[in-house]
Amino acid sequence: MAGTVAERDAPKIEDGHLNNSLGSPVQADVYFPRLIVPFCGHIKGGMRPGKKILVMGIVDLNPESFGISLTCGESEDPPADVAIELKAVFTERQFVRNSCVAGEWGEEQSSIPYFPFIPDQPFRVEILCEHPRFRIFVDGHQLFDFYHRIETLSAIDTIKINGDLQLTKLG
Repeated sequence: MAGTVAERDAPKIEDGHLNNSLGSPVQADVYFPRLIVPFCGHIKGGMRPGKKILVMGIVDLNPESFGISLTCGESEDPPADVAIELKAVFTERQFVRNSCVAGEWGEEQSSIPYFPFIPDQPFRVEILCEHPRFRIFVDGHQLFDFYHRIETLSAIDTIKINGDLQLTKLG
């Protein structure tokens, strides 16, 4: 056998893929491209009752705000409809939500039992699509519901994330 034990057991890059010592490619378990903010990714098949979107990340050390939006495509002009926009505003300790249909923003909702995000700490946001609404969970706790303002759930096929955070996982 050629090479030392360390050389044989070290990961090797072959054809642009990182292989572990067993020779199988190391792959992420999400279908999104690299998790760089601002982020825009496709939701395969769009939303439907029972489908869940998972966003995991770490809040920046001195955050002002960050946002997570589910939209109908990624068009800027005319702007895509926004089924739900979640915005964490640290100065006001608010987690506001709204939607934009045909260029018109609806009534903003902001009531929450508590503000769940802490600077420099990890978080887990789950957006569960149900028949009449989105149900939002943060770190496993249900925080609020947002009733659908866009009828065609399958048209909601894009996720956009921006602001003062690092993404660690999407699913």
